[in-house]
Amino acid sequence: MDEITRILQSPLVIFGESSITLMQILAVILLVLAGGLFVVWSARILRRLLGARRVSPDLVQILSRAWLILGLVVLAFIVLDYLNVPLTAFAFISGAVAIGVGFGAQNIINNFISGWILMWERPIKIGDFLELNEVHGTVESIDTRSTRIRRVDGVHVLVPNSFLLENSVTNWTLVDRLVRTSVRVGVAYGSDVSKVTELLLLAADEHADVLKEPVRAVIFDDFGDSALIFELTVWVNAGAERSLRVIRSDLRYKITALFNENGVVIAFPQTDIHVDGSLKLES
Repeated sequence: MDEITRILQSPLVIFGESSITLMQILAVILLVLAGGLFVVWSARILRRLLGARRVSPDLVQILSRAWLILGLVVLAFIVLDYLNVPLTAFAFISGAVAIGVGFGAQNIINNFISGWILMWERPIKIGDFLELNEVHGTVESIDTRSTRIRRVDGVHVLVPNSFLLENSVTNWTLVDRLVRTSVRVGVAYGSDVSKVTELLLLAADEHADVLKEPVRAVIFDDFGDSALIFELTVWVNAGAERSLRVIRSDLRYKITALFNENGVVIAFPQTDIHVDGSLKLES
């Protein structure tokens, strides 16, 4: 027993007037495991409590992540204090790390800081529908290095946080979900344009998702080659591109049915051919 105690208390690392024994190393391992589990567990409890109070998901993520980082920092200081390691011992190491960060980890630090800016300023929030380049999708999480977006086809895309701050991003739901959309239709020449306008407005009024304010409108857009072109413009609350497509599809179904009931012909491309002279058909 005395031999085991001597081995555990024998110094393994000596720096200055301080030393680290095997017993201290084992105690530190247990302390780190127990403290790390406690910090992670308490962060989950914090998220659960905030979620139960219906706090914004972005604020929940900021507070839980701040608590996690703070807990790990406090745990690190407790370990250093237990080992009697002065912070000045890390002066040289911190200088070397700073040089390494400056040359080799610029993108990581950039994305890390950008992630905190996104969570703090909240130009992009969890649940927002974004359009960036060819990607259209809903923000599911804003992590330390990247933001996870679920595209409309169900595929997940990881976008670096710095990209979201340094490039133009269309946020459909930044302030509200109010979106304008339109449906174009061409009717045959000779149609009653007043009747067409009335039917288009009726189709908008009968759709549950079309808002009364701002008001819907019908524009007699153009005299086309084969049709009189009308455009129905409506305002809706939509959080994704798919919902807009569904609404436009519903309006087209309704417009087609109303036109058929009232004898309005939807035009199709056609060409009139005029022949100068006589045309002779031989059998």
